Amino acid sequence: MSVRLGVVGMNYWGPNLARNLNAIPECELTWCCDLDGRLLDRHAATLPSARMTTDVEDLLADPGLDAVVIATSVPTHAALARRALEAGKHAFVEKPLAVTASDARELAELADARGLVLMVDHLLVYHPGLRHVKHLLDTGALGDRVFCMYGNRQNLGVVRPDENALWSLGPHDISVMIWLAGERPAEVAAWGSCYLQEGVEDIVFGHLRFPSGVTGHLHLSWLDPHKMRRMTVIGSERMVVFDDMETERKVTIYDKGPIPRTATYGEYIQVRSGDIHIPKVDATEPLRLVCRHFVECVADGRRPASDGWAGLAVVEVLEAMGESLASAGRPVALAEPAAGTSR
Repeated sequence: MSVRLGVVGMNYWGPNLARNLNAIPECELTWCCDLDGRLLDRHAATLPSARMTTDVEDLLADPGLDAVVIATSVPTHAALARRALEAGKHAFVEKPLAVTASDARELAELADARGLVLMVDHLLVYHPGLRHVKHLLDTGALGDRVFCMYGNRQNLGVVRPDENALWSLGPHDISVMIWLAGERPAEVAAWGSCYLQEGVEDIVFGHLRFPSGVTGHLHLSWLDPHKMRRMTVIGSERMVVFDDMETERKVTIYDKGPIPRTATYGEYIQVRSGDIHIPKVDATEPLRLVCRHFVECVADGRRPASDGWAGLAVVEVLEAMGESLASAGRPVALAEPAAGTSR
């Protein structure tokens, strides 16, 4: 079965999605849509099989189109995804799924009610390096307990006038932490500063507390001399670092950890330092894996690893962290999922 898709939004990330979808044999890229006709002209030569249009209704009215891929500006995600689902199309949405938890919940419920695939591009959940980290956690290779996780996502720019560092950078690491922990956080907090634009935080520090006792920490910034894309997980016996800026050393496992107190050493805690291991990680482009997963889910009727409910969980954290940011870091508790949901 060939899955027929259309991409909406060809300015920034859309062309990357179109390129990867076009390279999947089981997929047929039949439409590209953008309000700016000049962008469509720019990509027409490299995507000859796709029809170009400035009207999304052309895609929604096409009875042969199976799915719509949405890569437009964040405030438009929810409305376009809703229109696609209501038109009977499966939907792939760039992160975050929506700007409010209520909109994200509505989309997850709508997709389930219509029996349609709704997938959010939580790209790092599909990254082979982080998949290896997830395997380490699930098999107990880091010890019988995970203490904490912390993510560093920093760079000098790009500064956005209508989106702070939390909403621009945060979805990446928040989605990964929820996935690695295997649970939603019970409480979050965030602190930030606006140095370049009034009312737009360009530096944000976040904290997540999970019911199991695991904690997560975020450092998100557009004002840093180094470009960092790193996730560290501290276990009771070993530690692991995922560094997406490394070419070959994506994952590094440190056989380091504390030695429990003994009567001999009293109040002192010893530490153990063993070997460092660097496993080989699949070099397939993560976005190709994401696109392939969506196509397979549409073809087979499977639920994606990053479905609408996963998208909702991230938006709930972002919304609660935004509330904490506005109140000088006051911790905000997250409500329990409603009974009967798919989460």
